Amino acid sequence: MYSNGTESLIKQAREIQESELQKFYSRLIKLLQGKEHSHETIDSLQRLRLIVFATKYTRTLPPELHKSLVSLLSSPVEQLQVLSSAVLRETLPLVARTENYNQDGNSQLNTHAAAVLLAQAQSGDDLSALCTQLLRGLDNRPSEGPTTHLLPHTLPIVNSILTHSPESLTEDNVTLLSKKLVDWLRYASTTQGGGASSGGFFTGSRSRQPLPIAELDGTVSGDFFTVLCVGQGFTEDQWMNVYSFSMLRHWLLTFHSVPGGAIADTDDRSEMDGSVVSMVSVTSSSSRLLPPKERLREKAFQYCQRLIEQSDRKAQKKTDADLQKACLVEAVCILDSVCVEDPSFVYRVFPCIKALFGRLSSDLSFARVLLPVAQFYLNHGELAAVDCDCVWNLVLGRFPAELFNDPFLAHELLRFLRLNLENVQLQVPQYIRHFPNLLKFLAWDSPTVIDDFVDLLPSMVTSSTALELLHTLLDLPCLSATLLLQHRSMCLPISDPGGRHLASMNAFRNPSFRGLFLFLLRGEAGTGDTIDRLSTLLELLSEAADWPRVVQCAQTVPILLHIFFNTVINVADRTLLGQVLLVMLERSSLLLNNPKYITEIHRVFSRQLINLCKLHPSLVIDQSHELLEFAGTTSNVYNKQEVYTHVVLVLGEYLSVSYDSRCSTKLITSCFETLEAVLFEITSSAPHSGTGCPAPRAITTLMSALAKLASRSHDLIPRVSLLLSKLRNVSSGGSVSWCEDDEDLDSILTLGEELCALLKMPGVAQSVLNPPAHVTAPRWHQDTNVAMPLQLRALTRLTQAHASHAQHTPTSPSPHTST
Repeated sequence: MYSNGTESLIKQAREIQESELQKFYSRLIKLLQGKEHSHETIDSLQRLRLIVFATKYTRTLPPELHKSLVSLLSSPVEQLQVLSSAVLRETLPLVARTENYNQDGNSQLNTHAAAVLLAQAQSGDDLSALCTQLLRGLDNRPSEGPTTHLLPHTLPIVNSILTHSPESLTEDNVTLLSKKLVDWLRYASTTQGGGASSGGFFTGSRSRQPLPIAELDGTVSGDFFTVLCVGQGFTEDQWMNVYSFSMLRHWLLTFHSVPGGAIADTDDRSEMDGSVVSMVSVTSSSSRLLPPKERLREKAFQYCQRLIEQSDRKAQKKTDADLQKACLVEAVCILDSVCVEDPSFVYRVFPCIKALFGRLSSDLSFARVLLPVAQFYLNHGELAAVDCDCVWNLVLGRFPAELFNDPFLAHELLRFLRLNLENVQLQVPQYIRHFPNLLKFLAWDSPTVIDDFVDLLPSMVTSSTALELLHTLLDLPCLSATLLLQHRSMCLPISDPGGRHLASMNAFRNPSFRGLFLFLLRGEAGTGDTIDRLSTLLELLSEAADWPRVVQCAQTVPILLHIFFNTVINVADRTLLGQVLLVMLERSSLLLNNPKYITEIHRVFSRQLINLCKLHPSLVIDQSHELLEFAGTTSNVYNKQEVYTHVVLVLGEYLSVSYDSRCSTKLITSCFETLEAVLFEITSSAPHSGTGCPAPRAITTLMSALAKLASRSHDLIPRVSLLLSKLRNVSSGGSVSWCEDDEDLDSILTLGEELCALLKMPGVAQSVLNPPAHVTAPRWHQDTNVAMPLQLRALTRLTQAHASHAQHTPTSPSPHTST
């Protein structure tokens, strides 16, 4: 965790003696009393910071040292401000508790002093008193005293209090600040500050007159001041205008958490501005007659409306263009908050939002601005009775399709969907249909957005999308590779030699394969579950299997598959689950050629196959033909060991009349013959070159499944006993070609002996291997390890012991035995 040197310093700080600490305090007080602070002072403050941080209890500093640290909060050296603030936040306040920093003429309220104020507030009452004290200074006019320099820091502190303890604001606090926000937002100066001058030869009083504020395109502003106005300098009230706008949305959103002021204020200048008054709620009243909250909403609406108008001007600088976009986002969010608080504003705001969408929708550089517009449509589109399809076709259609490589848009769009998932599912039918588009974010940057899709994926699983979604999840690495090819193809011209050595790039540009890639890049679901030439596509993309982005994508697929299966079990009927099972069997051999990826997918399939059949045992009868076809293919034992083993396991477990009355003796015999042929083939000949030996678990599972099937149809018992006997005889000579490990071979032979002994007693075998269905007791007969579990071994040993005892017991008493 820490280096040796750091550990040593922390230990020294914790073990410092009280006498040494008092000497250190005295020395530090003398250093702080000097007119200039040297490096020794900074080093001592850093040591003090370490001392107060290293102990588990809060220290109390000497009053003189405490006051010296408080005075450092207004030091012109920021490093001293930071250190003193860090120390004071970790110490107990004096008896007088929180100091009135903003009343001290020698102290200036800044960020670091504010942090101390908030840290030393012991309760909600302290915060309420602090808030009242800060807001009281807002009533002072700029010419009434030295408190004007505190204004820029007051709103950030109040905003912090609003974040952590909104109940600390009293009704008077809310009323007062609402009034002040109205003044700052609507009535800030319209002339430039900072002594702006036109320069030139004329330096008289007329040339030094303040210049009017300007718009971002350079023209003189003819309306009230906003954050998008520019000049050579800002006045105090213009800065407060900017600060007020920055906290306006938070203030409006927290109205429901604090008591509202219902006192009308007649000291308002709203008569002078000729503003439009609400057409729904106050059509016949001036805004000056509204309570403070309503007046603030009205001014917020006017302010944001002006910002939207200003955003249509051509900015002269790129930074100003970025500022326009940021202000648009905030303005739309504020208007949304206003409409949430007072739905009557919807009819006034919607024409403005609709016009903004029409102006920006064709320019994808405004994509992040349009997400708040989509939020507004989602929240208020139904009330306004407007058609929202164009919004969702843009947000869910073009954005992911063309901006999948924009990480900021991906984060914000997916966050928007997560936060509004319930409403999106109810109001946006395009959401489910566009899941192939949304998955492009995941295919491009899986590690960043995987958490979002863990939450979103269950909402995409429906009875109509389940099969296509399963194929799409399995093809995510292919989609990742295709997006890379598309991106590279757009960046490099066809004649560029940089892409010639990639066979996949040539295939991507080949018209004959274009349809395969276009299917992966489709924007909407419903065009088909998968493609007929999927094997061809996998072959074309084989070289992309080890690309870093593709590998990252492949690592997330097993996680998503587990979520998919856990969801589809709850939304699908037995027919659909049967189709899902068939997709698992089919796609086990149709995956991107990445061995680790294939192994992980097979592991997921195996686990979910057991879960599906355990939940619906009749699936084994429904899909018996496909399951037997899969189990009868010998190559699956070598290429798909995990899946094959579990297919055999479910056949042996659930192919029984106790689970489904449709299970006939003919079906059991057919399954037995299929598995018998495979077991005989893999144990009677050496494996093909390059395939390796079959997994011992696959062999033992086949043996157990055959024994279970024979116990249900006693005519098959001689056949399985003969097969197991041949297996034991072949292996009696030592090592065999189909099993390399001697311990595994011993386990296989032991299991064969146990099964043969058990099948000699058909009644016992039937009760052990086929316990009643739907029991909650442990299933001791299931193969959880390489060899048969404990209970079966115990029964075998009891049988052998009984037979041995019968052979050695005399039929009549010995004459030499005494009575």
